[in-house]
This record gives sequence, C-alpha cells and structure tokens, in this order.
Amino acid sequence: MNHTKVMRCKVCKGPIVIELRQHNAAFCAEHFIAFCQNQVARTIKKFWMFGPDAKVLVAVSGGKDSLALWDILIELGYDVDGLVIGLGIGEYSNESTQFARDFATRRELTLHEYDLASEHGFTVPDAAKSTSRVPCSACGLSKRHIFDSVAIDGGYDVVVTGHNLDDEAAVLWGNVARWQAEYLARQHPVLPARNGFPRKCKPLIRLSEREMAAYCVLRNIDYVVEECPMAAGNKHLEYKALLNDMEVASPGAKHHFYFGFLDRAAPLFADAFEASDQTNSHGSELPLSPCSSCGQPSSNEICAFCKLVDRVAPSAEPVSVEISARSDMIDR
Repeated sequence: MNHTKVMRCKVCKGPIVIELRQHNAAFCAEHFIAFCQNQVARTIKKFWMFGPDAKVLVAVSGGKDSLALWDILIELGYDVDGLVIGLGIGEYSNESTQFARDFATRRELTLHEYDLASEHGFTVPDAAKSTSRVPCSACGLSKRHIFDSVAIDGGYDVVVTGHNLDDEAAVLWGNVARWQAEYLARQHPVLPARNGFPRKCKPLIRLSEREMAAYCVLRNIDYVVEECPMAAGNKHLEYKALLNDMEVASPGAKHHFYFGFLDRAAPLFADAFEASDQTNSHGSELPLSPCSSCGQPSSNEICAFCKLVDRVAPSAEPVSVEISARSDMIDR
C-alpha cells in the first residue's frame, strides 16, 4: 500500500503548484501569489523602505525579478513607474526592452526609456573594449548614474531594484570571502538618500529566483529568460551555484546566511559605512560638489561616469537628463 503523503496548500488545503522546503510549506496558485506579495509588504515595513504615498521608480531590466517586483508593488497599491535602460548589448538589450514595454503597455503603466548609445555615444560593449575592464563594471556604473539622474529629475522618492535573496546572498558570500569591509558596510537592503543621491531599496530580498519565476508564470508575466551574454565568467554566478548546492542540502541556508548577517553582523560595519560615505581610501574628507559635466554630486571635478563617457565617447556632448522633455518616454 502506498502511504506517500499528498501535500496540500498550507492555507486552503487545496492542490499545490509549488513546494517551498525552506518554509516547510506548499501553496496553491492563489495563496502562493499572496505569499509573495506579503513577503514584499513585510520587507518594506520591516526595513522602513518607503511609505504608502511614496513616488516609486522601479529599475526594470525585462527579467523576471524586476517585472515581478513592479507587478507586486502595483498590487500592493503603490504609485510606481518603471525605467528601462538600453545598454546596447545586441539583441539581448532589444528583447529586454521590448518585454518591459509590453508589460507596461498591457497594464497601462508609465515606463521611462533611456538609451545609453543615443544619450552618451557608447554602449556597454564599447566601454568594456575601451577600458579593458569587465563589462559588468561599466554596466553597473552607467546604470547607477542613470537611475540617480532620472529619479532626481523626475521627483521620485525612492529607486527600487529587483535584487532577490539569491542575488544578495551571492554578493554577501563574495564580500565575506574577501572581507571587504566597505562593501559589507553597504550590504543592506536600504541605502538612505544622502549627498544628493536618491534613496535605494531592495524589496525582494525575502524571495528567491525560483519563487520569482513561479510568480511570473502564475501572473502571466512574460520576461527575457536568457542571462546577459556579457555576464559570462562573473564570479557571482559561481557563488549562486555554490549556494544553490548548499540550499539543496540544507533548505533555508541562503535565508539564514543573509538575514543572519543583517541581524548580527551588519551593525558591526556601521562605522565602515560612514567612513566610506564621507572619506576616500586615504581617510581624507570628501567634500561633494556638482560634477562640472553632468551636475551630479561628485568628490572630484568630473564624476566617474562622465570620465567614462569622455574616455569611451570623447566626442559626445554632455547630456543633462530632463525626463519631462524626453521624446522616448512612454507615458500611459
């Protein structure tokens, strides 16, 4: 006789669509969707990310995490617009942008589009070739600069990104492996607004990649499935694979690792955070003033992004981002 136990939804005892071993639970479609939304609401409240009246800008990549986050925040009742950046990474960038457009169009949401090549005369592959550095470096620098510019010029209270538990645990693993105190000091789901930069938050830190993929399937959200082709060799992908193996052997390992750090170790790096925010690597004070090219706060006459522009596309004209006058905005 087969005595195999049939799992039922933790909430309604109906047929399940997903089992979450780390939570010792399983859910039907309706209650799994509610579970994901509740996890985000809980995270926003616990870390005081933003209030119910905040004007929120979500950085959208066209992938499952950022589109799921946008959907969840809308369902929770927040005022949220999207921002997608064309990075010039061949067909991958074109497809990613189109998924973001389609999502916004179907739901009649506002999506700001920003094209790196049109605005600054170079793409991420161009930058990687010119600087002889890994593409992720130029990509990250460019995205941060654009997030800040569009958020400030658009009057947004906070920028949110789709970093999930897998992402944050992998970053933490790499930072702990090298004991990089400055980076560990910033390993927090909220970076407060300061020195002219907007507040930044990561509301998906309680949810995994697997959960976000399942959420998108159940909510009929189409997204780009392929990894960025320029991320090949990125150490964080290796760290994710290692942590996935740990999770199989010990469900909940990622959650305990990351949230254990936030609860017990992060406060120990508070001084390092303040030091990194106020001083340079030599311990000297960092007075901030507007970059002479773009106007963003910088500790130097020209900010790091504008130096990159000058190196990769020296003939490009400086651009002052003014999203109200942008021709490539999608407003619905």
